[in-house]
Amino acid sequence: MTPLVVLATIAGYFILLFAVSYFAGRKSDNAGFFTGNRSAPWALATLAMIGAAISGVTFISVPGMVVTKSYSYVQMMLGFIVGYFVIAYLLVPLFYRRNLISIYGYLGQRFGAQTYKSGAWLFFVSKMLGAAVRFYVVCVVLQALVFGPLGIPFAINVVLTILLIWLYTMQGGVKTVIWTDSLKTICLVTSVVLCIVCIAGNLGLSFGEMVSRIGDHYTSRAFFFDNPKEGTYFWKQFLAGVFMVVAMTGLDQDMMQRTLACRDYKASMKNMMVSGVLQFFVVGLFLILGTLLVMYVESAGIAIPEKTDELFGLVASDATMPIVVGIMFILGLISAAYSAAGSALTSLTTSFTVDILKAHERQDEEKLTRTRKLVHVGMSVIMGIVILIFYAISNEDAISAVYKIASYTYGPILGLFVFGMFCGINVRDRWVPVVCVAAPVVSYFTQWALLEWCQYTVSHELILINAAYTIVGLLILYVNKSDK
Repeated sequence: MTPLVVLATIAGYFILLFAVSYFAGRKSDNAGFFTGNRSAPWALATLAMIGAAISGVTFISVPGMVVTKSYSYVQMMLGFIVGYFVIAYLLVPLFYRRNLISIYGYLGQRFGAQTYKSGAWLFFVSKMLGAAVRFYVVCVVLQALVFGPLGIPFAINVVLTILLIWLYTMQGGVKTVIWTDSLKTICLVTSVVLCIVCIAGNLGLSFGEMVSRIGDHYTSRAFFFDNPKEGTYFWKQFLAGVFMVVAMTGLDQDMMQRTLACRDYKASMKNMMVSGVLQFFVVGLFLILGTLLVMYVESAGIAIPEKTDELFGLVASDATMPIVVGIMFILGLISAAYSAAGSALTSLTTSFTVDILKAHERQDEEKLTRTRKLVHVGMSVIMGIVILIFYAISNEDAISAVYKIASYTYGPILGLFVFGMFCGINVRDRWVPVVCVAAPVVSYFTQWALLEWCQYTVSHELILINAAYTIVGLLILYVNKSDK
């Protein structure tokens, strides 16, 4: 696949993306940027949510992870479904009842200003790092397929792609995000299905033979009940999945900005539950694709790359593959990556402007617009810098890095919301930031100690340990209301 074909695919997608962005956001004001004017149909928001949960990391890393972890991700996905129902019935009504622009406003109402800022800053750090890691994967692939062969440095690659994202999100905000995420969902599902069909055809498999071969393949084992000390143990993965999706979706401004754009909480609840179930099947397609990719390289005598994130791109660009597979690979990758990065920039802009600067309370519409646009530029620059840093230090598969970051940064957010919703006591608000910093530090040493002393591998349940330490810290900060 030549760089010209890749560039043509990217250009075609961006023409469509900018057209959708223009028509969705041409009449958008600040309310439209922050909340979508609470006018999005729930079915459209559901389509957007499916795409929002699938980033370039999912597209690249999930097919590759079957090499070392088989289908163990299914265990987390089952937990995700339960988590989406928890969000629908507990968090969505709460956020609508309080009429929040940013979900972290709840922490201010429940505890005070310092807790509110702690939640906002934790989101800022977690979303910036997570979004940068997701987009880094795409930049690496584009560097190998396009920019590298043309002699263009990686830094220029990052600057150009971030600039394109900034351009299509600078005006419409959440309105634009919902429509572009819907476009992304359609492109993603189409891409992965066509890739499955083409690779199975290349292997000479009928549908029935494909199902049988995948079922018999060593990478398709989904459930692991044998060793509780392993990171792939079912109950560790399942419970982590429940709380991971509650934290990374229900307590994430980026993800919730779509569902909070629905007309009312009942429509939002429908969106959340339906999208949770559908995402299970969509991600399942990526796991099936992963097994087919392994089967292909085995039959072709190609060595599986040391970094399994490179597996999909390796097969898609192979000379024996029809060019349509390469085009579908690029289309799915860029639709996942650019939409996810654009959504992250929008939510970071919203949270920083509303939660940290409090500009919506202090400025009129004209000044708020100017502030919001300046923040949007700043978020774009910071994201580019983080991508370059991760490029210099990264040595693990991207999806593991995403969940590791989430375990440390979303753990305190999860602890704050659980404590606020289910514990009626008050705390010393000014000391909450200390707890939010201490909990991840103690969690890190706990993870290390369990491995060194007990040979117990802490996996994604690290987020639960982190949240538990946060709750313990808040209990230590107990104060009578009269003494507060």
